[in-house]
Amino acid sequence: MAGRKTSARSKAGSRAGARKSAKKSARRPARRGAAAKKKQAPRKKRSFTYTLLFWPFRLMAYFTRNMHPIVRWPLRAVGSVVLMGVFVAAVVAAIYMLRSVPYDLDKVSQMPARTLVYARDGKTELGRLHGDNRYIVQYDQVSPHFCEALIAREDSRFYRHFGVDVIGLVRATVENVKRRRLAQGGSTLSIQLAENTYFQPETSRNKPTWKLLDQKFMEMALAVRIELGYSKEEILEHYMNRIFWGHTIRGVEAASRAYFEKPASRLSLSEAAMLAGIIRGPNAFSPFRNIEKATQERDVTLGRMVYNDYITQEEADRAKAEPLRVRPKNRRIVLDTYVMDAVRRELDRILEQENIESGGLTVITTVDHTIQRAAELSLDRKLTAVENRAGYRHQTRKQWLQKPAGRRGTPKYVQGACVVIENKTGAVIAVVGGRSADESKYNRAIQAERQIGSIFKPFVYLTAVNNGMMPQTWIKDSRIVPGEIRGAPRSWSPGNSDGTFGSYITMEDALVRSRNTASVRVGNYAGIERVQQTAEDVGFIDGFPATPSSYLGSWEATPWQVASAYTVFPNNGEWYRPYIIQEIRNSDGERVWPSGSDSGKLVVSAAQRGASWSVAKVLQQVVERGTARVIRNQGFAAPCAGKTGTTDSYKDAWFAGYTSSLTCAVWVGMDRPQTIINRGYGSTLAAPIWTDVMKTASRLGYPAEQFGLVPLTSAELCRWSSGRSTAGCRSQGTSYMALVPEDIAPAPNHYCVVHPLRALAPNRGGRRAAPRAVPVAPRAVPIDD
Repeated sequence: MAGRKTSARSKAGSRAGARKSAKKSARRPARRGAAAKKKQAPRKKRSFTYTLLFWPFRLMAYFTRNMHPIVRWPLRAVGSVVLMGVFVAAVVAAIYMLRSVPYDLDKVSQMPARTLVYARDGKTELGRLHGDNRYIVQYDQVSPHFCEALIAREDSRFYRHFGVDVIGLVRATVENVKRRRLAQGGSTLSIQLAENTYFQPETSRNKPTWKLLDQKFMEMALAVRIELGYSKEEILEHYMNRIFWGHTIRGVEAASRAYFEKPASRLSLSEAAMLAGIIRGPNAFSPFRNIEKATQERDVTLGRMVYNDYITQEEADRAKAEPLRVRPKNRRIVLDTYVMDAVRRELDRILEQENIESGGLTVITTVDHTIQRAAELSLDRKLTAVENRAGYRHQTRKQWLQKPAGRRGTPKYVQGACVVIENKTGAVIAVVGGRSADESKYNRAIQAERQIGSIFKPFVYLTAVNNGMMPQTWIKDSRIVPGEIRGAPRSWSPGNSDGTFGSYITMEDALVRSRNTASVRVGNYAGIERVQQTAEDVGFIDGFPATPSSYLGSWEATPWQVASAYTVFPNNGEWYRPYIIQEIRNSDGERVWPSGSDSGKLVVSAAQRGASWSVAKVLQQVVERGTARVIRNQGFAAPCAGKTGTTDSYKDAWFAGYTSSLTCAVWVGMDRPQTIINRGYGSTLAAPIWTDVMKTASRLGYPAEQFGLVPLTSAELCRWSSGRSTAGCRSQGTSYMALVPEDIAPAPNHYCVVHPLRALAPNRGGRRAAPRAVPVAPRAVPIDD
């Protein structure tokens, strides 16, 4: 029984185990199916960042899967980094190539040359304006020595790269890492060309590092585009025309002319090597500043040329032995002069600013460079003599120059200005605005409005003669009395410079002797409105106050205006607008501004011919026996005329005068009005400078002939009224015979209004009655300045 139970239990257990096994078996396939389903599910998608960062590693893992582990893992590490570097470089290159598309590639060949300014002969260069200081030349117009020296020094692999020299960049990077500083650059000529075309190398070093890095990448992209758009020879040509060589010089032609006074086609091996050598530091290595450093750079360049097989060692040694002969300092062109300032001002008036700034123009001026130089030298020489006089108390130019450059400040020494104008055209022959444009940019010839004093008196007399007064008319020289002068305060009573007064004086003598009281009365006769109109007609555009003190030149004008105004006398009343630009041509040689009379055309007839001629005759007497007789004393014998001027306390000294062909005005004074020197008259300070300039002009062939005549007629006139004499005039002793210009002679029926038509009746004693107011002959009157 027990056995049966045991057997039954065993069977039951077997069946139960079988059932469990069956259940497990039944469950196992189900679990395997789930796992299979799980494996067949899509994998999780990798992010773009993951793919971007790890694709080089996976790619290297694929290619090195069958390699030995010792080789596989180092190769995967290095290769992955290299692949990532190449990929990043390609992406950066693509980005910057796209960013470089807006840059106009034509700009590489568009280089604004400076506007060249020449003297009236069209050959003597006076300076350059606007644009860049360069001369455009073709590739074959440059010495082969320079092209080879440039490539050897700046880009030895120039013909073997596509704008960016990868080998050079790697070499420079390794060298900079080794030296732990920026010892080498990887720039090619194409990269430098891009930098100089689209950026400003002078300001690059001041940029933040990230901006500088951005610029360098852009330069590389642009260099590649330049290489694709231009041939190697064209790249060299544009580079040589654009690169900076110090002292505002751009381009190899300008550098060759500036440093060696020869065209770039004639550069020797030594000279070419020097120019190529100083490119990396044009100011620091300039031969004008440091010939030793320039020579060292030349020798380094020659060594590079030998290394690159352009020349032999023997040729290099001969070139090193050749001394560098650069342009002497006294022949270096000074770009900032007073002439150039005058040209710049007129150019701004003639052309649009855009056309001016683009440069490339050729400007022919009216300036005679010989007279210009004579005026500059005479002005400084005469003023130096003034500084050396006893009693001179101001700073001298020598003292100013002896100070350290950083402590000089604004010059306070005596200054001057001179303007020379051709009478018949208005052409400016010379303009000097001070003793040195390098030391003071202030152009006193054009900008300095100074009190003109007595040199305005001739225009007062011109107005009076133009309105009926004659040179032999008598004028009171006594003290001005209250209420006598229209428009003057009752207390206004100007005196003469010597403090004396006379009785009567002829108008001619009043001007010759520069008498103030008589001149005011002449102005009072003419009228302030008429005098003001005359001033405007001869070029004193504004600044003339309508007050009686203006008769004595109490107002201000520039030397340019004074010289222009005085041309009315040798021109018989006609005034020409002054001009300094004769002709302008563009870069293609086409004329864009007319020459000659169109530029200095007649503006206005300022006075009648006879009136101008009459005053001009009086101004001749100023030189012969008046305040300007120093001109004859200094040996200038040619026919001339003019007027001196000295303002109160000797603050301004003037002389304006002319010959038959030229008019010149000279001013001397301090920039801040103050006494120059005691008794510093226009006759002693300004007239000697005028004499030197006119002597030079005469030697150069500018005519100084006798002044022409105008049609004259004989007339009997009265010294009181300037009308035709009557019997009363004759009886009073005021009648005189004169040759008078026809156009200003009194009409036949225009008799004296002071004296009756008949002579006075005899008195009882049979004699004629004595005139009531016979003017006494003027006593000797001291000459004023």
